[in-house]
Formats: sequence, structure tokens, C-alpha cells
Amino acid sequence: MTETIESAARDGRPQPPREAHRRSRPRIHRAWLVAAVTFVTIIGGAAFNSLPGLLIDPLHTEFGWSRGEIGLAVSIDMALYGLTAPFAAALMDRFGIRRVVAVALTMVAAGAIASVWMTASWQLMVYWGLLVGLGTGSMAMAFAATVTNRWFVARRGLVTGILTAAGASGQLVFLPLCAWIVDEHGWRPASVTVGLASLVVVPFVWLLMRDHPADVGLAPYGGAYAAKPAPARGAARRAVRVLFDAARTGPFWLLAGAFAICGASTNGLIRTHFVPSAHDHHMPITVAASLLAVIGVFDVIGTIFSGWLTDRFDARRLLAVYYALRGISLLFLPMLMAPDVRPPMVFFIVFYGLDWVATVPPTLALCREQYGDDSAIVFGWVLASHQVGAAVVAFLGGVARDVFGSYDVVWYAAGALCAMAALMSLVIRRVPASEEPAVGR
Repeated sequence: MTETIESAARDGRPQPPREAHRRSRPRIHRAWLVAAVTFVTIIGGAAFNSLPGLLIDPLHTEFGWSRGEIGLAVSIDMALYGLTAPFAAALMDRFGIRRVVAVALTMVAAGAIASVWMTASWQLMVYWGLLVGLGTGSMAMAFAATVTNRWFVARRGLVTGILTAAGASGQLVFLPLCAWIVDEHGWRPASVTVGLASLVVVPFVWLLMRDHPADVGLAPYGGAYAAKPAPARGAARRAVRVLFDAARTGPFWLLAGAFAICGASTNGLIRTHFVPSAHDHHMPITVAASLLAVIGVFDVIGTIFSGWLTDRFDARRLLAVYYALRGISLLFLPMLMAPDVRPPMVFFIVFYGLDWVATVPPTLALCREQYGDDSAIVFGWVLASHQVGAAVVAFLGGVARDVFGSYDVVWYAAGALCAMAALMSLVIRRVPASEEPAVGR
């Protein structure tokens, strides 16, 4: 029966009778297996994101590279991570999710492992910046958005939260491990470890991932059966066209601006500079890395809960609350730094973890509300702004540390930017149900 449905979908013939289709449906919808594979894939791809903050001091010590140089390599990685995302979403429409993600995981592994033999800072920028940036960008949150849009109609907010939390789960798994490896064996074995982690995921993607529900003769979870669309040609052209269309609307710039601040205050600042900043206050690297891992624990909780909230409340107001609370917490952080872990720092870690990427489900919901079928690509461009913001702060944070001898000014500036993001979120125009973009826009 599955083969019959699959053949009918490919040939454009009518689907089998509803009764036959209902009998062939498994008790647990295949969409949940695809979501699980996506979750594991994002964890494998996110392994590398655990490294930069741990390796700033070891690379500075071994090669004499300035923190600004190392931060520049990290910023290239983050910028490409974001700028690749919208093209990756379009490439998935053209070549399929499996092919794009398998190639991306291989690129991450190649960049991470090749860095073991680097001797110059330009090589760091090629391996970490170019290869890893392109690879991780192809598995960015636009990947999660594509899977969610294709495989789910019901529970989209919840699934978005779960898949977004996968990055934090990768941080939770790899940060303590990589910190221990760096402390005991040096930075090279840690880089090889994350490279191998990416390679291990490739067979799971190839064997278990499917590009579309029609590939297995199913309707999306909570939706009606639809034949698999023909491959979309001109992926790059479509990504650029969608950008120009979205750029003519005000909500795009508000979403992109707020999300740029989101990236600056998370990936660019905390993920990259928290460990070296804590080390400046004589906190051991392994302890600081463990605190970041704890952020990952509460990030999972906060993101999934945010997805649940997004299904029920105004996404604009949720974003405003998230950004405002994040900004307040950053203003207090310089006062919490100490050689050991004290209760106020624990409170900050828990609080920041709950807020870390809680912004993603409401941001994606607003993209879907504003831009319909183009929402995954639009979200890819919004994510690009997130990573550009992260890249700028990853670089400027290192420069600020070189110039001022501390990170305090960066924490305060990021807190003020978060207040701006809260205001930008509140003024986004809500689309009435009667004006929502039509399917096939």
C-alpha cells in the first residue's frame, strides 16, 4: 500500500481512498521519527559550537595569536552559519533534506579534523570559518523549520521548541567532555572528537531521514495528504528573491534586527566569551564550561516551554518579555564573576538558560504568520542576521578584552541592546487571520 501511495504521489495521480490510507498509517506517526533524527543531527552538528570558547586561551598560549584574531575566525564561522541558512533551505527544496545534511555534516567533520594540523591563523579561518561555517549553516535552524513545515501541521510550536533545544542538548553533552579533553589532553583531541561526532550522524540521516511525508505515503502530522511537490529549481535565485520580497516589508527588518541582538547576546557573547571571561576571574576552565553546560540543560526546558507558549499566546509579547529579562540579567553579570561558583551565579545560569533560545519558536511563528510558504527561507535570512550579530560581537568581544583588559563593557552594551530588541518585537504588526499569506504564495 505504501508503494502504491508513493507511486501515485510521484505520478501526480489521485491518492488512494481515505479508508485505505487510514489503515496504512502507523500507530506512531513517521513525522516523530523524522523529528527524532533531526534532533540527533542537530546535536551532532552542534558539537563544534562547544569548542571556540574553550580554545581561545589554548590557541593564544600555543600560537601567540591575539584574542581578536581567534575571535575573527569564530566570527567568520558564525556569519557563514547564518548566511548559508536561507540557501540551504532552498537547496533542501531542490535536492532533498538527506543529501544536503549529509554533505554538511561531512564538511563540519573535515574542518574540525583538519584544524589539528594548522600552524597559521589563516588556516584557522579556513577550517573553522569557511568549512565549519558552511557545514553548520546548512544544518541551521532553517533545517528545523523545513522539517517542521513539511512534516507537521499540528504541534508545530512544540516541535520547533524541541528541535531548537537540540543545539542546547549538544552543548550539554559536548561542553563538559571537550573541557575535560582540553584540560587533560590538549585542544587537538577535542577537535577530533567533535569531527568524529559529526561523521557518526551521517548514516542515521541517510537511512532514516525522508524528505517529504509523501515519500512514505503519509499526510503530515495533523494535516491532509498532499503529493510531493516537484524539485524546486533555481535554489539560490529563489532565496535571493524571497529576501528582496521580504525586505520590502517592515516586519522583516524588525524580526531581523531583534534576532541579530539575540545572536549577539548568546552565541557571540556568552558562548564565545563566557569561559575566557570567567577564567580572567581565576575560575577553572572546566568549571566555567560546566556552567555553560548547565545553561544547556535549562535551555532545553525553556525552549520546549516557549514552543508550548507560542501555540497559545501572542508571539510578539513573548519575544518582548524574553529580550527584556535577558538584558536585565546581562547588566548584573559583571558583578557575579568570581573564582568559584556562588549562588547568584547559579541563579544567572539557570535564568539565562531558560531564556537562551526561547526566542526561536515565537520568531519562527511570526515568520510563518507573515510570509506563509516562504517562511522557512525568510527565517533563514532572519537567522542570518542572528549570526551576523553573533559574529560582530564574537570579534568585538575579543578586541574589547585586548583593549580594556576585561569584558565588562561588552556585558553592559549587550544588556542595553536587549532592551532595544524588546521594543522592536512589540511594534511588529500582527497579521489578521483573513490577511494571512495564502499557501503557494
